[in-house]
Amino acid sequence: MLVEGPVEKQETLRPKPSYRVKFILSGHTMAISSLKFSPDGTLLASSAADKLVKIWDAYTGEILKTYEGHHEGVNDVAWSNDGEFLASASDDKSIIIWSMELGNLAKTLRGHTNFVFCVNFNPRSNLLVSGGYDETVRVWDVARGTASLKVLPAHSDPVTAVGFNHDGTLIVSCSMDGLIRIWDSDSGQCLKTLVDDDNPICSHVKFSPNSKFILAATQDSTIRLWNYQNSRCVKTYTGHANRTYCLITCFSTAKGHYVVSGSEDSKIYIWDLQSRELLQVLEGHRDVVLAVAIHPVHAIIASASMEKDLTIRLWHDES
Repeated sequence: MLVEGPVEKQETLRPKPSYRVKFILSGHTMAISSLKFSPDGTLLASSAADKLVKIWDAYTGEILKTYEGHHEGVNDVAWSNDGEFLASASDDKSIIIWSMELGNLAKTLRGHTNFVFCVNFNPRSNLLVSGGYDETVRVWDVARGTASLKVLPAHSDPVTAVGFNHDGTLIVSCSMDGLIRIWDSDSGQCLKTLVDDDNPICSHVKFSPNSKFILAATQDSTIRLWNYQNSRCVKTYTGHANRTYCLITCFSTAKGHYVVSGSEDSKIYIWDLQSRELLQVLEGHRDVVLAVAIHPVHAIIASASMEKDLTIRLWHDES
């Protein structure tokens, strides 16, 4: 289990992470919005404002495939748990599901009335959840792929992140309205709303691997770990810069329990999950680091930067 309680101490002392850049990947021509490793860790998917989705070899950095099909910039990508499909969300108001086996567009989901900002599969990969600038969270049947199964009038501002918990029974969403909401994925009922006292814009949310906590990045340069069952913020992580953009934050569990985030100062920050100590700052990008992704097996971080840089960097822990 990742976290059992808010004040648990680590049982053993681990060496601090020592990430170094291993590969620098170039290919996108506009700001890179999202990075995701495939479930088995062999591939890395990227999306960008250049309307493209690219697939890279996660171990060599070689570009394997470029998908073209969106008419506007792509904001997010997500893998199905079996690795057979990749979903992409775009400013063209659509979600495209790409077949990895066939290497082409499998289906297009339409229904959002404004930009689609975020997308994720459930663990069984039969449902997809998306959020957009139309302030709704939508649930889709992947096989049927027609109209959305559910339209949740979720927020009063654009939805910036959505995701399922580990068994697919819950959905979490966050928004520029500052609210984090937990939904029953079957009924669509809102079960809980988390509100911070200062109500900052919420950039990104993610369930912890054991689904007992939610990690939330907010535009007050703070990352919060919430125990959503009792609506308490149990830990905060600071040091990075996040005032303007929707930055992605992740858990890392390969060599230790870390929290990892990009930053508007062009760096990547790594904290100890339990102690909140800032363990390492990765430097090398030359613009805002919007996207980070954590390899599912090995101690590898992928990061991507905006217009002044346009590179993806793969960092390996040499500790």
